[in-house]
Amino acid sequence: MARKFPSSASEPTPGSLADVQSEADPYSVARTIVLRRLNAMARTRKDLYDDLIEREIPEEAANAVLDRFTELGLINDAQYAEMFVASRQRSRGTAKPVLRQELRRKGVPDDEIIAALEDITSEDEYERARVLVEKKLPSLTRYDLATQQRRVMNLLMRRGYSGAVASSVVREVIADLPIEESM
Repeated sequence: MARKFPSSASEPTPGSLADVQSEADPYSVARTIVLRRLNAMARTRKDLYDDLIEREIPEEAANAVLDRFTELGLINDAQYAEMFVASRQRSRGTAKPVLRQELRRKGVPDDEIIAALEDITSEDEYERARVLVEKKLPSLTRYDLATQQRRVMNLLMRRGYSGAVASSVVREVIADLPIEESM
């Protein structure tokens, strides 16, 4: 008979403390769940709180454990926001509005979101948009110029760039293309 293993580090292992939580101390169960989730990757306090409540940990135990982990520096929403912003900008070229929205959805407080985004200048965003367009255009050479422009504009808009920045970057990059490529 095949043994079923959890699909992620956040799921309880059969027979683990989190699996038999009705018989265990809720504080111990909450600590186990939080440690397991943090071991897999950094998380926001809200994400961890929601997970504990979903697993029927009493609010009092959930808050006490999360307060202690925050005190110890194991949960740090400001640090999480900084890492999240750096990662999303590097890997996806995401602009400030989308980053702000994603961090709010993850429960990061507004003051920490502002601090994480304050180092991003308009020049940085413009340059990231330009890199995205230059990276995308080679895959669009089979299309006419209007289709290429529309597709890269849509890409930039989905990533959160303003229409003004997107159109300016697209015009600039298209103008820099050799004549045979831009036709």
